[in-house]
Amino acid sequence: MPGISPQKGIHISMATAARTLTSVPILDLKAQYNTIREEVRVAIDSVLEKQHFILGPEVKALEKEIAAYCGTKYAVGVASGTDALILGLRACGVGPGDEVIVPSFTFIATADAVSALGAKPVFAEIERRTFNMATESVKRLITPRTRAIVPVHLYGQCADMEPLLELAETHNLKIVEDTAQAIGATCHGRRAAAMGDAGCISFFPSKNLGGYGDGGMVVTSSEEVFNHLLSLRSHGSIRKYFSEEQGWNSRLDELQAAILRVKLGHLEQWNRQRRAAAGLYDQILQDTVPEAEIPGRNGLGEHVFHQYTVRVADRDQVQKRLAESGVTTMVYYPTPIHLQPIYSSLGYHPGDLPVTEAACRQALSLPMFPEITVEQIEYVCAALRQAVKG
Repeated sequence: MPGISPQKGIHISMATAARTLTSVPILDLKAQYNTIREEVRVAIDSVLEKQHFILGPEVKALEKEIAAYCGTKYAVGVASGTDALILGLRACGVGPGDEVIVPSFTFIATADAVSALGAKPVFAEIERRTFNMATESVKRLITPRTRAIVPVHLYGQCADMEPLLELAETHNLKIVEDTAQAIGATCHGRRAAAMGDAGCISFFPSKNLGGYGDGGMVVTSSEEVFNHLLSLRSHGSIRKYFSEEQGWNSRLDELQAAILRVKLGHLEQWNRQRRAAAGLYDQILQDTVPEAEIPGRNGLGEHVFHQYTVRVADRDQVQKRLAESGVTTMVYYPTPIHLQPIYSSLGYHPGDLPVTEAACRQALSLPMFPEITVEQIEYVCAALRQAVKG
């Protein structure tokens, strides 16, 4: 399989990279498809031959396989990662008037899911090194209205879950993990999504395990939460045409499930290749671009590097110069959620979460995908070296 071998740290000169490349994309889904093309086509043809497209055997099989992979008893396929958050929170009892603590440095869906249930998102600060939720900030935000905490395993690294789980137990709160970027990551030997009351997974195409359209899943080891999820994803109905509660139409389809089953078999290898690529980035950047702060690791488990995100001063200018060199980068995320217009009524102001706000000014995600080559990483690092020097 193409990409960087986890066993070898091959190093070529930056001059060589500069001669042979002119651009590097942030993500290359075509490279991945080329390695699994035949497997995917067989899987799709199988679904088309059966003509069973909604909640069929592929979805059931994937649910069992994802539950086994994550280390939970149950899994429920839904229509998207956002739906996974909404249904996961609702299945854990979140409703109107409740407060849910979420990080502000994340994609809007994390907070949006809370609002969609009539609950109020309360924004926590992050750790500077890992970009993940800071436990001390969470402690200060708990009130009698708090119902749940949503740690986001950002960029592919698990948040520090043990103190959060202790907090939840002490205050009788639910933990719903946002695992959109971290399937396969671990914390103290446990998989992301398996440590709380429910874990929410996104199968958006760019994710480490991505489909060819929207899709998501909620995993849990609670039979009560599992049964509630089955109802919520099908109009609040367990028995056909008999609805007991307000629900959604949120179901993972058979075609996506079939594709994801193929890709799940490659996920561990792809995550190893991502870690190898991150290791090479670390080596080169520390040696040649000290102005770029490499991603911090908390040492609690395996990082799966959905993104490789550095910190740089004058980030927007650096990104512009990289684009001029043909290097595509992304900013995840330029505006913290507590300062988004949608939440202006909550009364947050600039300076309320200074660590989060600094991350929004400095974070820059470099090209990262399993098939990225040594040559491409060399080119990115050479371009970054020039960009930070202006």
